[in-house]
Amino acid sequence: MTDLLAATAALVAVPSLSHHEQALADLVEGILGECAWLQTERVGDNVVARTTLARSQRLVLAGHLDTVPPAGNAAARVEGDTVWGVGAADMKGGLAVMLDLATTTPAPAVDLTWCFYAREEVGRADSGLLQLWQQRPELLDGDAAILGEPTAALVEAGCQGTMRVRISLTGIRAHTARPFTGRNAIHRLAPLLSAVTAWESRVVVLGGCSYAEQLQAVAVDGGVAGNVVPDAASVTLNLRYAPDRRRAEAEGALRQLLEGTFDPDEGDTWEVLDAADGAPPSLDHPLLAALVERSGASPSAKVGWTDVASFWEHGVPAANFGPGDPLLAHHPDECVTRAQLERTREVLAALIGR
Repeated sequence: MTDLLAATAALVAVPSLSHHEQALADLVEGILGECAWLQTERVGDNVVARTTLARSQRLVLAGHLDTVPPAGNAAARVEGDTVWGVGAADMKGGLAVMLDLATTTPAPAVDLTWCFYAREEVGRADSGLLQLWQQRPELLDGDAAILGEPTAALVEAGCQGTMRVRISLTGIRAHTARPFTGRNAIHRLAPLLSAVTAWESRVVVLGGCSYAEQLQAVAVDGGVAGNVVPDAASVTLNLRYAPDRRRAEAEGALRQLLEGTFDPDEGDTWEVLDAADGAPPSLDHPLLAALVERSGASPSAKVGWTDVASFWEHGVPAANFGPGDPLLAHHPDECVTRAQLERTREVLAALIGR
């Protein structure tokens, strides 16, 4: 049986920063290409392998190849039953499990699609999964999907939507010794930031899972010189909104919250930089319900955005399930344990009928 800890360390050792996944895609393509029961195709740096057994259902198991930039953790480090390194949890541990199951399951109970895709950790417009939807959507056909995102080997249902908004406020330049002759754009941010700080999270329960919305200021810009009252300032907000509403409704709620803190008639602007709707839990699908049952624990909500939403958008119900603590994703101490790797393999192997 494959040593999943060693397999994860080997994958961590192959750098795969977003937009630089070719070496890892080559490795994955080579491993899957040796399996006679899989039809393996390469689209850019995306690798998809499928069984064609004419089963009554098809399950897609998907994971991204890329990682965020390392934070002093580029090299894999194994100590005892834990492997550390960038991408260990998010999500090369999940990839190791997927590769092990793909290469040892020639006759699953359901047809399987193994999807290894590029550029998930960057803007959605660059996503390798989006490339597949646009160029080869038939490769992603399925009745249900499982994303191998880190969930500590527990099922996390659906995902929240995300939106970034930049609000730019105007002012009038003046000498700081005579500020009364101008208008300070940075000072005008104070009421807006106060409204964001006082905002209370909205909690929505869907399918027994609680989705708590979040709103944070993530960037502030402004200033001209040390003796000049600034005539422009901006703040970027990130709203994580529950999957019971779409972008327009979420944006409308944000505008209502900030009403009176910016004025288009004064030249203030509101710009949505990016937005992606979430996905509701879809655990009533038989394959996903079986995943929950075999996991042995109640599901929880996925509070971040994942490509579960991409599958949902294309009519494929999906859930998140993989090894690794989600709180350690992108963290300098990112790691994954042997126990979580083996538990994930155990649950998925039982699900697909290996």
